[in-house]
Amino acid sequence: SGGRRTLYKQWYQRRVRATVATMVKGKLYGMGNPLLDMTCTVDEAYLKKYELQPNNAILAEEQHRPIYEELQNENYKVSYSPGGATQNTIRVAQWYLNEPEATSFVGCIGNDSFGDKMKACMKKEGIKTNYLVDPNVPTGVCAVLLTGKNRSLVTKLDAANEYKQSHLSSPSTWSLVTDASYYYIAGFFLTVSPECMIEIGEHAVAENKVFCMNLSAPFLSQFFKEPMAKVLPYCDIVFSNEDEARAFSKDFGFNSTDLGVIAQKLAALPKNNDKRSRMVIFTQGDKPTVVFHDGKVTEYPVLPISPENIVDTNGAGDAFAGGFLSAYCQEEELDACIQKGMEAASMIIQVSGCTLPERE
Repeated sequence: SGGRRTLYKQWYQRRVRATVATMVKGKLYGMGNPLLDMTCTVDEAYLKKYELQPNNAILAEEQHRPIYEELQNENYKVSYSPGGATQNTIRVAQWYLNEPEATSFVGCIGNDSFGDKMKACMKKEGIKTNYLVDPNVPTGVCAVLLTGKNRSLVTKLDAANEYKQSHLSSPSTWSLVTDASYYYIAGFFLTVSPECMIEIGEHAVAENKVFCMNLSAPFLSQFFKEPMAKVLPYCDIVFSNEDEARAFSKDFGFNSTDLGVIAQKLAALPKNNDKRSRMVIFTQGDKPTVVFHDGKVTEYPVLPISPENIVDTNGAGDAFAGGFLSAYCQEEELDACIQKGMEAASMIIQVSGCTLPERE
């Protein structure tokens, strides 16, 4: 009977896989700033020269412009990969779902070799993209400056900043929106088009679909508080790391540095879809992940990794969201979703940048 049980189990797993396969096409939609990551190890002096923090994310100002040329021209070992927070999350989710075009991604790129590189990578990874191509502006880049285990992100948005709402409303893009049941947009897109986020949020509320946002960086709640406050009522799930959560707490007047309290207060902010309660998920590096859901705070210890196996932390939060959503959009239990998020983050911090292993 053991043999029969094994056969039954194999048949059942095949059946489940087949159901998932037919169910999942285009299920998760991401919209954000498509960037080409230029990843490179630098020293503390290099960060000092440009007044950069070792573990932060900023938009490039005039003084940072020379960085991109320097990295290309001088003796730095630079590796290139598709990047941008939302795009990374979608790539990780797609890797786990492992079904062609289970996910889709929309954003704006330039008509150049960087843009072509990105399209080719995304196609190879099985993601359906519908980029707006702006012929007048180069594709956005992000300098990922590694010092030890830390990563300092300096983003030159360029084309990513030129996304237009008319492209979202076009039939080829809007059909991707209506096909999906889950939406993920990093807070970074608040600097580009909160109107687009709201338009997708409205659709999610009307159809009782799931809308997720990441707080993404401390500067957003400080300098883009107004658009953030307008998008939050649409959010069913909010992701963030501990620094972003505490910055949010300060900027939104929560008067607390306790992550459990912040999560609870964030969950209680006004919400447009009353059919779903808001879930809040705070990751904090090697400390437990804090989740507020259904009225209670739960802490999940992270998977232990010995320090010598950590290559860099760039993309860990994006990967967590991608792993989590790959399980969540298949309606797995919350614990399994968190586990999948941690597994993804753990995989990404053991490689350089958001590099996904080749599928067998």
